[in-house]
Amino acid sequence: MRIFSAEWLKTRRTSARLLIFCTPVAFALLVIGYVSLEGIDEHIQTRVFEIFFEAWAACIIPVYVGVLTGITVHQEELAGNFSGLLLNSVSRHRLYWAKLLMLLLSTGISTTTAVLTVGVGFKIILGVSMNWIIFISAAVFTVIGTIPLLALHLWAGFKWGMGTSIGIGAAGLLVAALMGVTVLGDKVWQFVPWTWPVRLSMLCGIYLQFIENMQASLDIINLGFISKQLTTGLMSVLFCFAVAGTGGTIWFNRWEGRKSYE
Repeated sequence: MRIFSAEWLKTRRTSARLLIFCTPVAFALLVIGYVSLEGIDEHIQTRVFEIFFEAWAACIIPVYVGVLTGITVHQEELAGNFSGLLLNSVSRHRLYWAKLLMLLLSTGISTTTAVLTVGVGFKIILGVSMNWIIFISAAVFTVIGTIPLLALHLWAGFKWGMGTSIGIGAAGLLVAALMGVTVLGDKVWQFVPWTWPVRLSMLCGIYLQFIENMQASLDIINLGFISKQLTTGLMSVLFCFAVAGTGGTIWFNRWEGRKSYE
């Protein structure tokens, strides 16, 4: 807990906290404004859900993870070229996992803030109530799908630097937009990490469509489509995280830092 608190204190007076707290609020307000211009109909919840989670999980999350991880690594690089981290008396693996957990907590805070802002905003501004169970469930699956990305970015960030982390995030945005949202990834999304946040979150939306005038086919739910997709997706997340987390920890234990120009 002491290490974790120290990691959070490191974000003070940095752009990391601005990213964590301001990005979700700004994004949620944009969603509210966009949907408000389109008008309200009987399928408002479904439209809000699709617009919000497709944009947040497929477009915002990849870049968010790349930038936040890059900032975290760059901060350590500025502190004596990682000397403050590498010469710490705390074991390497504890330091590494403290940073990973801090990134996960930050992602969870941002996603939750965005969902709460959208839900409360629509209730106050338009008088529309959201199905909180489905929206919060989708937010949880979004964060779960992001865990392997955080592990991969942290490893790459320490290895190659902030620029690489942001670059991977930008590339991940394109992959998520093409294969996470469109039919191009229907058969392969389980093998593409950047599609997991959006694909897992959108599974909850099927139940939302079922609630609203039976838009979703009963076969989709009765035949276990959602459970099969969810099980496959979560197993992929678990496997990738195990590989990236273990590999990153082993590598970090042996790492001796890098030159600032690398």
